[in-house]
Amino acid sequence: MKASELVLAPDGSLYHIRLNSSTLADKVLLVGDPGRVEMFKEIFDSIEFESQNREIHALTGTYHGTRMTALSTGMGCDNIDIVMTELDAALHLSDKSDWSDKSDRHLQIVRIGTSGSLQEDIDCGSHVASRYAIGLDGLMNYYKEWVSPLPEMDQKFMVHMGLNRRLAQPYCIGSSKLLLSKIAIGMHHGITTTAPGFYGPQGRTIRLHPSIKNLNEKLASFSYDNTPVTNLEMETSAIYGFSHLLGHEALTVCLIIANRPKGTFLNDYHPQMRELVGTVIERLA
Repeated sequence: MKASELVLAPDGSLYHIRLNSSTLADKVLLVGDPGRVEMFKEIFDSIEFESQNREIHALTGTYHGTRMTALSTGMGCDNIDIVMTELDAALHLSDKSDWSDKSDRHLQIVRIGTSGSLQEDIDCGSHVASRYAIGLDGLMNYYKEWVSPLPEMDQKFMVHMGLNRRLAQPYCIGSSKLLLSKIAIGMHHGITTTAPGFYGPQGRTIRLHPSIKNLNEKLASFSYDNTPVTNLEMETSAIYGFSHLLGHEALTVCLIIANRPKGTFLNDYHPQMRELVGTVIERLA
């Protein structure tokens, strides 16, 4: 493989995430904020590896005998394209930078994030597990291997939204049933919509105006498989899409820090995030 295609750091690890097959655990916890990775130092029983490159902070350690990697991604599906591709590539890359097309390892990936609720009855401080994801970002359409696993949901969503053709083609994808049953006990289960931005793509008006009128209301009124659209964020659809294509298990669990219908926002959410992280790690282990 050409050096310009599989880009490596000077130490032979993947260029952005600075991990390889030996430093990456099979259970991966994704967070957006690189500062949030510090929280895992207080939770893990031991730390064996740490690296930091730009917004990507990696930490591999053990919790009650289970090896895990915590990794920050930064914000947005463009970052997820990098992180998910390199996580999978790390399974095929030896410490000597030798590449193998085959690997018998499969990752269990849980994103622990923050999100805004689109349903009035899901208040700030709630936990939402993404049973399904709808990508407004269009990222997976750039990959030849992508074939929609949920064409009926795709079509239903397109008809419901009536989106302009100049926008990216949405795609729908489900979570790992294994991780959903294991981790999302007692949480809201819903459809998470992934937007390609924070302001206009999530229906916010500052100086510029969204091109989709009443976006959040339209999203909130959509449901599939008796599951409503519950929240809006910026990463889940791509995590699910790559996991589906590459053979990994993935789930997103979000702490709700904004309720868009009510216009409320949880400013100091760090204690609630610490509690959620602890719950997810315990169940994953």
